[in-house]
Amino acid sequence: MNIKKVVGTLVFLVVVLAVIPWAIAKSGRWDFYYTLTSVALLSIASAGVWLTFYIGRINIGQGAYALAGGYVAAILVTKVGINFWLTIPLAGLFCAGLSVLIGLPILRLRGVYFAMVTLVLTEVMRLATLALPITNGAKGITSIPLPQELSIFGLTLIPDFGTMANPKLAFYLTAVILMILCYFVLWRIVNSRLGHLCRSLQQNEELSASIGVNTAYLRVIAYSISSFFGGIAGAMFVAISQSIYPSSFQVTDSVNFMLNCFLGGLGYVFGPMLGTLVLYFGWDLLFTTGRYQLLIYSTLLILLILMLPNGILSLGIFNRKNPRS
Repeated sequence: MNIKKVVGTLVFLVVVLAVIPWAIAKSGRWDFYYTLTSVALLSIASAGVWLTFYIGRINIGQGAYALAGGYVAAILVTKVGINFWLTIPLAGLFCAGLSVLIGLPILRLRGVYFAMVTLVLTEVMRLATLALPITNGAKGITSIPLPQELSIFGLTLIPDFGTMANPKLAFYLTAVILMILCYFVLWRIVNSRLGHLCRSLQQNEELSASIGVNTAYLRVIAYSISSFFGGIAGAMFVAISQSIYPSSFQVTDSVNFMLNCFLGGLGYVFGPMLGTLVLYFGWDLLFTTGRYQLLIYSTLLILLILMLPNGILSLGIFNRKNPRS
């Protein structure tokens, strides 16, 4: 076991679970909880996009699954009465199943054609939520209650958020723990036999198929896991905003999920997490530039991608011999 990795993991856990809440409490900037919660959830959706990059496919449709996951959670809570915490895996499974139906035909396409098809998925999902009666059209679903208590055999696992004076800390901790679990799963997949087979697809699909690798099966599995991540991220966003609209996730969000992966580093499991953090705060920091915000933002992104084609984690202070770690 690599001692440096263990120490680094422990430091990261202490920082996000203890140091950051302590610093926010001292500063009184409770709004930072919402910001960091959003970063954690966006990084989960971006992690799914990274996995499709890992099999050699460009995914520009993750916003569709985040939107679908959000609506599934909202409908199950408001119209069926299911406890919110149970809707998170259900939303993920729904999106995974939906991605299998969509992915079976389009994953057979070459990379560039797959990317072009996924580009329209978010808009198609938005139009679907506008048209379906169960989604309440353009009005969306509002007044979604805060997450209720989750208990097993009388033992309270998660308290009722509605009874809390300020549930922002609870949302932050929930999102961060969910992010940690998702990235652990992603790291485990990449460092497993399945991950090695997926990496072979990225390098040469024809060669992989010639030695007996079921390339179609691997692509569908990776795409379904990717969509599962998008679904649970969308479900958690619903709990925080207590509403969902067809415009909650748009094409620009799908593009940003992809940019997070590029910026952090496509060769690194934790690249999307760092990329999301930098992209989110970078956009906010440029707010003071007014009408030049988008121009400066786009220019900086282009320069970063040109100067660091392997992402921020490829810098000397981050770079390791095994980029998959």
